[in-house]
Parts: sequence; structure tokens; C-alpha cells
Amino acid sequence: MSEEVIVKYCSPTLAGIKTGSLFCCSYDNKSELFDFLRELNYNLGCKGIRFLPMRLKNKKALIYVFRPLRLISELKNKEAEKLLSERGYHTDNCNLCLNRLRKRLGEGEEFPHEIGLFLGYPVEDVKGFIENKAACAKCVGCWKVYGDEENARKQFERFKKCTSVYQRQYEIGRPLNRLTVAGHRG
Repeated sequence: MSEEVIVKYCSPTLAGIKTGSLFCCSYDNKSELFDFLRELNYNLGCKGIRFLPMRLKNKKALIYVFRPLRLISELKNKEAEKLLSERGYHTDNCNLCLNRLRKRLGEGEEFPHEIGLFLGYPVEDVKGFIENKAACAKCVGCWKVYGDEENARKQFERFKKCTSVYQRQYEIGRPLNRLTVAGHRG
């Protein structure tokens, strides 16, 4: 895993305009991966960012990068609580939710599509994706849209622009800790 990969897949989260991002990366040594994640958490935790390995399988790591305080706030949405409760989540505790998600990711057969709530996707879109089995979306961008198409398209463009700006800034030498916008520590 490299900082370049983090910039490529997590810029909107680093910028504070998205709750979380998820990406997959290869690793050779699990201990080195965990050391790198610990270092990132140490250096960026004060800016309200956390890196969490969600699944390790066949030398591939699924990494969740998120803003804990923002996630806690979004998971308090009544519709999000209902959707998660139906899937065995204890919505009164963010850490228990993350542990449940990690368990669901490791269970195998079906991908836990409620993960969209952890990425900051609108509840109506996550719910629509699950209910429609990924069919009949109004549009597709960073996620499949079943609700407010106009707002989603604006978000997609905002995320794309943010990623482009961050990649250019990183390429000219701006370090990851300077690219990360400070938020509340969580």
C-alpha cells in the first residue's frame, strides 16, 4: 500500500466531504501493512481520520478510511438505524457496527451492501440498491442512485474534482498530512 493509492481512492474523505472510502490493496507482509496503518492513524488521527483493515484474504487487504465522528452522526439517522438493525447491527455503538461490518465482510457469499451507509451514501440509495438487487437505478456514479439523482450527480462531480486536485497536489510534492483536512478527532 502506498500514499499514492490512498490519494487516488480516498481524496474526498481526506478532504472532509465524504464520510468514508474503501479500497483494496496488495500486501506482502501483514506486519508491515499493520505498521503502515498504525503510522497513518498516528499521523492523521489528530485530523479526524482513521484507517481500519476490514478484510485480509489472499495477500489482499480491504481498507476502510473514514471520519469516525461523521460516521457516528450519519448512523444515527432513523432510516439507517432501521436498515442496520435488520441486519444485526447494534446501532447505539459505532465500534460494534464496525465489528459487525467486518464480520459480514468475512462471512463470504453475499457482499454486505449496507456498507454504503459507512461510505456516506444516501440511505434511500443504499436501501434502493438492496431492495432492487442493484437493478433499475436512476443513474450510476460512485454508487447507484435510487433517490435524488440531481444531488447525487453534483456529489459525483464534486468527488471527481476533489480527487483530481488532490492527485495533482500529491504529484507536485504535497504530503498526505497536508492534504488531509482537519476535522474533529474521533
